[in-house]
Amino acid sequence: MPPLSADPEFRATTFVVIDFEATTPAGHSPEPIEVAAVALRFDGTTPREIGDFEALMCPPAHAPVTRFDTEQTGITPQMVQDQPAAGAVLAQLDHLLTAPPYLLVAHNASVEGNLIYAQRGACPVLAHTHLIDTVKLSRRLQPDLPSHSLDWLLSHFGIARPPDRHRAMADVRVTVAVLARLLALADQRGDPHDLTGLMTVAGYTAKATKPVQETIFDV
Repeated sequence: MPPLSADPEFRATTFVVIDFEATTPAGHSPEPIEVAAVALRFDGTTPREIGDFEALMCPPAHAPVTRFDTEQTGITPQMVQDQPAAGAVLAQLDHLLTAPPYLLVAHNASVEGNLIYAQRGACPVLAHTHLIDTVKLSRRLQPDLPSHSLDWLLSHFGIARPPDRHRAMADVRVTVAVLARLLALADQRGDPHDLTGLMTVAGYTAKATKPVQETIFDV
């Protein structure tokens, strides 16, 4: 059976690796304060970057950047206070997505999916784009690993941990590296061997494409 890299749908798809940093106010949903994305096409299983985007966002008053957030990310209240709100920033990113088909990629993709869905009115293309989760893909391809956290996978694959780990663009770029390693494994093994199979083992269906009463994502 031909490998994943030979599948016409895989080769025609633009993969948008995306990451958010967010505040987590008690009693409320997380609110994004930073987003980064890198758009990729694959030559075989080698990623070729075709665009990127990053921006800070000002959270609403009920979800300020806390000292804990700053310790985790390096993002301070002063850095976001004059930035646009999340909806305006995600609308900018959405307007760049003009050449489908797309798949979003994230590590723990349900987190990114929920943040996008909360802003779906501002970013309809993003909100209707399905996701690939590198955690799920790693579990399928490497079931014996003791952990599938991003830091563990960086160590496992010998990928350098960036000094600004937990900033959105740094996390996107190491996720790109992890994705490339995982797709190379899939290609070698012939499983999954096409884009449909990749979605079956590692995909999430965006809630915006489903009836409102259903859960955020299918597992």
